[in-house]
Amino acid sequence: MIILRYGQTNTFLIPGARGGLLVDTGYAGTLPAFYRALGQNGVRLQDVAYVMATHYHPDHMGLISDLMRAGVGLLLIDVQRDFVHFSDPIFAREKRGTAPIDETAATVIACEESRAFLRRMGIGGEIVPTPSHSADSVSVVLDVGDCFVGDLEPYEYLEAYGGNDALRRDWERLRAFAPGRIFYAHRPAVTPRFDE
Repeated sequence: MIILRYGQTNTFLIPGARGGLLVDTGYAGTLPAFYRALGQNGVRLQDVAYVMATHYHPDHMGLISDLMRAGVGLLLIDVQRDFVHFSDPIFAREKRGTAPIDETAATVIACEESRAFLRRMGIGGEIVPTPSHSADSVSVVLDVGDCFVGDLEPYEYLEAYGGNDALRRDWERLRAFAPGRIFYAHRPAVTPRFDE
């Protein structure tokens, strides 16, 4: 796994035997910095088969349409379909120059299909819904123990959030995979301490 740091959102490249999966892309307008980060890590764009967003807020999906135009496939989870254009008005208002995503060109799967899809890419793991941050939020959990959670609030915050049953359900779902490392979009990676 490679962490690409070129903006305020961590971008993760999960290598696979049939091309890598890029998780989150940062804000629109950061394409030159993205290409520099690829080069600094010895990665070519051709090494990336698919891109996906943990959710469709502007700081997580801003480069998706650019990458699609460059030949990278979009992996869209069915629970995200209604949210693909959430950021369009924001980018238009800010004159970011990014085209809306063409979701008709995406590969759309359900979370239940994700293990088989990722296996075909040569990646062991699955994609699970974690909607406590936003209704379209998903997390990627790898069999090697890495877990990519986007903007999910940390497990340690559960007590502070008290009655946030949705957050508790998300973490119960993720704990079932016994993850060894949690990778956040805007925080350093952590080794979870679920029993403390």
